Amino acid sequence: MKHISSRDNPAVKALAKLAGTAGKRGAPVLLDGVHLCQAWLQHHGAPDQAIFDVERLSQPDIAALAAAVPDRDCLALDARLMQSLAAVESGQGVAFQVTPPVPELPETVDENCVLFDRIQDPGNVGTLLRTCAAAGVKRVFLAAGTAAAWSPKVLRSGQGAHFALDIHEQVDLAALLPRLKVPLVATALDGAQDLYAGRLPERCAWVFGHEGQGVAGTLLAAASLRVRIPHDMAAVESLNVGAAAAICLFEQRRQALSAR
Repeated sequence: MKHISSRDNPAVKALAKLAGTAGKRGAPVLLDGVHLCQAWLQHHGAPDQAIFDVERLSQPDIAALAAAVPDRDCLALDARLMQSLAAVESGQGVAFQVTPPVPELPETVDENCVLFDRIQDPGNVGTLLRTCAAAGVKRVFLAAGTAAAWSPKVLRSGQGAHFALDIHEQVDLAALLPRLKVPLVATALDGAQDLYAGRLPERCAWVFGHEGQGVAGTLLAAASLRVRIPHDMAAVESLNVGAAAAICLFEQRRQALSAR
């Protein structure tokens, strides 16, 4: 394992540049922290490169990660250099450089899935990914204009959900519609039925929309079902998109489980 102590080292400069990128589709990213690195190992095997805080290599979790990666693909940085790469102030002393998977768009979609329509806040996108994984959804489609799924903030709020999902980015959602073999269900305030008023499809494509504008009109028009979540509109006009998605997905899950 190579030990680096200079900020001017080309490898350190390259990592610093990578740490500041927004997770462009198909480009390498840094996974920061023990949990994300463990999840990558479990689902994808060794990373392209592993970077460690040299002072923490004796810690059990860090040592286990180092042992799982070929020595030639490991770097040990001085603590101050490692901290400069961390996504948060209290870095955990390990990062993996990886190339995220880019799954092929399926010809047909006949499973429960979620469409992200221009959801811009990285925290909301990460929360939605985590909610989808927890609700048993396996595939998500992110429209152009949605925060990059593998950006640092989305990774932090996703808490490993990325590794339980097939994530399709930069998708033209209108062009995706003919591939859907399940009904499209959209959240809306107008012209929608109460979420709790009837049976939800056991399998469907949910679409959740832009934080301010909601679901695009073309997608609303294509929806087989529009639902609204009853709430005190005198207090707030609408719910956060992450909260709305959690309510809808787990109501669908509750109905499906109770029907078995």
